[in-house]
Amino acid sequence: MKRKLKKVGIALFLVLIAIQFYQPALNQNPGQDYTNDFLITTNAPSNISKLIKTSCYDCHSNNTEYLWYDYVQPARMFVESHIKEGKEELNFNEFGSYSNRKQQSKLEAISKQIKSGEMPLSSYTILHHNAVLNETQKQEIITWINSINESNSLSED
Repeated sequence: MKRKLKKVGIALFLVLIAIQFYQPALNQNPGQDYTNDFLITTNAPSNISKLIKTSCYDCHSNNTEYLWYDYVQPARMFVESHIKEGKEELNFNEFGSYSNRKQQSKLEAISKQIKSGEMPLSSYTILHHNAVLNETQKQEIITWINSINESNSLSED
């Protein structure tokens, strides 16, 4: 029995070493054109801009700031799957290219998810404590988003 456990342990160790060689492409695009970026197209104030970049952009943009443990498998696969899902749902770097209707829908969804505590994900904030939004910060973002939605509604009339 001991011998079998040792073999299983060695096999698991070798698999862990082997998967380190699989490194998905990084979500980084240093030469990106930012003309359609959410913070630029909405003319976000600096306090809002900082909060959104810190709490949202790693998963919802084309430029993730990776930490050392993001390069270690299997954590890397987990991180990349979150980024892929996040960008499919909302990519802040492409926000300006969305139709007005889609922009309003995304703004409403952002507000709702921040208010309910769904975003940022708890699995993200466990290791990124600076991404946690307190109630005041949540309310700042929600109030700002509501003001954008109101001004967009008025300009469509």
